[in-house]
Amino acid sequence: MTTKISMLAIDLAKGSFQVCAVGPDGPVLYDRALSRTRLAALLAEQPTCIVAMEACATSHHWGRVAQRHGHEVRLVPAAYVKPFVKRQKNDRADAEAIAEAALRPSMRFVAVKSAETQGRAVAFRTRQCLVRQRTQLINALRGHLAEFGVVAPKGPASLKLLENALADEASDLPDPVREMGAVYVEQIARLTEVIERLAGELEAATKTDACLRRLSTIPGIGPVTAGAVAAFAPGLDTFDSGRNFAAWLGLVPRQRSTGGKAKLGSVSKMGQTDIRRLLIVGAMSVIRWVVRKGGSENRWLAAPVARKPKMVAAVALANKMARMIWAVTTRQEDYRMA
Repeated sequence: MTTKISMLAIDLAKGSFQVCAVGPDGPVLYDRALSRTRLAALLAEQPTCIVAMEACATSHHWGRVAQRHGHEVRLVPAAYVKPFVKRQKNDRADAEAIAEAALRPSMRFVAVKSAETQGRAVAFRTRQCLVRQRTQLINALRGHLAEFGVVAPKGPASLKLLENALADEASDLPDPVREMGAVYVEQIARLTEVIERLAGELEAATKTDACLRRLSTIPGIGPVTAGAVAAFAPGLDTFDSGRNFAAWLGLVPRQRSTGGKAKLGSVSKMGQTDIRRLLIVGAMSVIRWVVRKGGSENRWLAAPVARKPKMVAAVALANKMARMIWAVTTRQEDYRMA
């Protein structure tokens, strides 16, 4: 029976995997649950075929495993699988839906990421996690000291004020508060050290990696944003144009058009969250610089900044920055001011 299988549609999980085997003409040959060990053995024993999975956690790992055995891997976005689920949602129905979606001629698939690319993503997400933890600790310390009349502004820049308040012997802070405050300050210092080290590694990589250095020539894009693009974006040559890349990031208007009438709303946000957020933050920094300078020589940028709210102008600029990223990467040229 294995020689007649043209596709294995796999509903991924941690310990139990539902495998739907499909024949050349589309009939379901079997639909059964397998353990991790049995799934690995099946991929090794099965003659080369199409292996379809939902693009979710661990899908890139199993995609690499299948590719090592010569299979063609198709990762289907979860949103594109859902319409093919029949009635009740369970593992069998999900596996069959993945097979149906993967067989559609117009379906779009997610490229399998290499282990190195996913390693970059882990480093980026680790830095994000540590920054959030540091912010949580600073806010907790601010809240505790506010109960004793010590008020400081938000952000890491105000940490020195809190440290001085804890060290001030003339203040009426109780000793337990000083002791707990010292614990907070120590933890914050440790996190700051690791965050700065990771940021330094990103900056060093920007100087040695040609692609990252090229991305950093675009105004509003620094080492962190360049690293996020390298970690989370697929090969940019897979996109036909910069507009398609901007749409993949969710930086295009959401459409509700019908009957030949175009109705555009806010940005779709149906894309990679980390890159989109960093591009908007970078665009906002460029706009703030333009406002402080009193204008920009770039006519395209000066018009939305003068007529639109800052956030609207920032999203428009982020869209343009996404197209710049595609252009400098596919053409392998540094950014040039128009």
